[in-house]
Amino acid sequence: MTKARLLRLSVVLVSVFMILLIIVYWDNVGTAHFYLHTSVSRPQSPGAIPDIAAGEGWEALPDVDEFLAKLLSSSLKQNSSVPRKSEQLLIQGSSKPGVSNLEENVRGYDWSTHNDRNSLDQEKLQVERQRTLREFCANSSLTFPNKERSFDDIPNYELNHLIVDDRHGIIYCYVPKVACTNWKRVMIVLSESLLDQGVPYRNPLDIPREHVHNTSTHLTFNKFWRRYGKFSRHLMKIKLKKYTKFLFVRDPFVRLISAFRSKFELENEEFYQRFAIPMLKLYSNHTNLPTSVREAFKAGLKVSFSNFIQYLLDPRTEKMVPFNEHWRQIYRLCHPCQIDYDFIGKLETLDEDAAYLLQLLKVDRLLRFPPSYRNRTASSWEDDWFAKIPLTWRQQLYKLYEADFVLFGYPKPENLLKD
Repeated sequence: MTKARLLRLSVVLVSVFMILLIIVYWDNVGTAHFYLHTSVSRPQSPGAIPDIAAGEGWEALPDVDEFLAKLLSSSLKQNSSVPRKSEQLLIQGSSKPGVSNLEENVRGYDWSTHNDRNSLDQEKLQVERQRTLREFCANSSLTFPNKERSFDDIPNYELNHLIVDDRHGIIYCYVPKVACTNWKRVMIVLSESLLDQGVPYRNPLDIPREHVHNTSTHLTFNKFWRRYGKFSRHLMKIKLKKYTKFLFVRDPFVRLISAFRSKFELENEEFYQRFAIPMLKLYSNHTNLPTSVREAFKAGLKVSFSNFIQYLLDPRTEKMVPFNEHWRQIYRLCHPCQIDYDFIGKLETLDEDAAYLLQLLKVDRLLRFPPSYRNRTASSWEDDWFAKIPLTWRQQLYKLYEADFVLFGYPKPENLLKD
């Protein structure tokens, strides 16, 4: 009996030791998979982002024995030594998308050429954007909900916008209405997370829109818990430390206009049912509304921009359900005071920023960022859109989105906030 107890005790101690060894090992290599990532910790300057090595595709976690065997196997090699077909130049595929989506038909694509060697000093631009963000995150004079919480305090469901590409060591926080459809397409191509007849997509614009926004297509932080249980938060922190993290932002008021245009000026059944009907009832005193968006549009029943602003300012809105992601504040989607982003792009300089970022990630030989939409909602439209919005509403709306304005260096729209 004594020998049996000693044997069981030995097994327990060895197991504990191995778990500690795994944790220490993960801290050193920064990955939970069976291959190693070259360290891509935060650079001293945006121009100094280290090489990002590639690895095998995302795999399911095996049982403990197999995991330990592979983890400690001497056959582990650096990702850079693993040849991949995706390293070939991705020049094949269609040159223009098959535009079938109504929203894309309305907007169209801008196929004009852009000079990648732009006059902007991208490196200095990134230093300034990151400095502004860090300064205001540390500035106690700027307050907004959950600013002071730690990364550990962020619930898993609030991490669903952080898309991970383990092949290249990249984390992208997507912000709706900020070119997120095309950036998601880029992430799909890089991670090879979606196949077309058994072959990974090579051209971002070949990926159908309905697949781009399917949550099952992307590996996001909020899915880690199901895969890794109690180790999930630890792995998130390792990846945040080792991987290159980026997001793209936009003037907050212009983003609201863009969201309104695409979700309420176009026939969108989902948004009609979930948002338009309640808005029309609450703020336009309509009753007996049509059951479909098509019937409503035929009857001339549309949500006005004024209705939309009322909805955003109504204290009952957040009590019933958090803001939809298309108009939720960027700081709530991407947690910029808890996550130290390596690159901050802006829609206003999308073409230049995208080209520069792909170069920094060393994937510019694999793909090009898809062309931007023409007729992109412009900041010059703000005066017209807000002309009929009462001054007090505009001031309240600014307070609601003030953190996004300040953190990302957008000037306060004084012309809209004064008589």
